Parts: sequence; structure tokens; C-alpha cells
Amino acid sequence: MVADLPWMSYHVSVDETLRNAARLIRAGAGAVKLEGGAERVPMIEALVAAQIPVMGHLGLTPQSLHAMGGFKVQAKSAEAALKLVDDAKALQAAGCFAVVVEGVPRRVGDLVTASITIPTIGIGAGPGTDGQVLVFHDLLGIQDDFVAKFVRQYADLKRVASLHSTPSSPTCDVVPSPTTTRATTSSTTRPKPSACTGRAADVTGSR
Repeated sequence: MVADLPWMSYHVSVDETLRNAARLIRAGAGAVKLEGGAERVPMIEALVAAQIPVMGHLGLTPQSLHAMGGFKVQAKSAEAALKLVDDAKALQAAGCFAVVVEGVPRRVGDLVTASITIPTIGIGAGPGTDGQVLVFHDLLGIQDDFVAKFVRQYADLKRVASLHSTPSSPTCDVVPSPTTTRATTSSTTRPKPSACTGRAADVTGSR
């Protein structure tokens, strides 16, 4: 299991990065993932030296969403694409075992993949990466505040959950009072069929 290092847990110092990564490993993670390019090399090298496997993340990095101006495709210019390739090479040299490449044009995803020997995992980076990943919240429609163009949704679970959480229309005008409930639960008489459902009425709420 690869665990994401949370925002600001690896930005301040190498020592803090090591402590925070160690907490994830103790909790059961087999590796950690962090976002960023060459500026993360000191942190990655320290983690690898501590025998903590590291996965990199380039392109559209969600933890930098506000700095990027939202969920926008990255590395669209030739200069930015070449910078991304240089960052991928730096992460590989620092010891990353794989790199996530997110939200970049197809050609850039291909270029990054061809430029390094470690696996690239694409998310909205075209079909040419070594592997593919999708966020299950997007895949199953758990969140609908933003859906990337490359996402193919197979369900709308947020809508399903909202339907289940909405009280259904009452099928009967009579709601047992607490007195009725106590009287029924203390009685030895078998419950009578409910006029609403045709089944034995359960005024105690138990099943």
C-alpha cells in the first residue's frame, strides 16, 4: 500500500518529512508518495536512505491546486514539458521506484515515460504510460463538485446515497406513541398485521 504524505508534512524540512513518513509506515503503509519535482530531491534521498520506498507525483499535483489555479492541464508548453521531463529524471535519480504523471497532454505523458526507466503511472496523461490509475471517488461518482474530462463514471453513488438518506413518504397516518410502544412490548399478544404493509407491525423498532 502506497500512502500519500499529507500537505505540508514534507515541505518544511527533511527531518519532519522522515518523522511523518515513519508514522505512515508504522501504521501499515509499504511506501509513501509525495508531490513535486526537483525541489523534493533532498526529502526523497533522505527517505530512501531510511529504507522507505518513495513514489513521486508530477504534472497536476492536487496538493498545489490553488497555486495552479484549479484543476488545469499542466505542461502544455514545450518549456513546461521539458521541465517535467527533467523533474522525472531527478526523481528517478533520487531513488523513486515509480512516478505518477497526472493531468498532462498525451504527448507529454509519452515523453516522460520514454525518458525514464522506472514505471510511470498515468492519470489523465494518455494511454502511453506504463500503468493507469483513477480516483475511485471520480469513478463511482462519490463526488460531483468537479469531474475531470478524462474520467469515465460508472456509477452515481452520491445520488444513490442521497436517495437512501431521504425519509420515504409515510405509508400510514398512524405513528405509535411511546405509550402504545410500551403497552405492545409488554403484551404477550402476537402483533397484528399492519394495515400499511400487510406484515406484522413492529412498533418497537427492532428487527
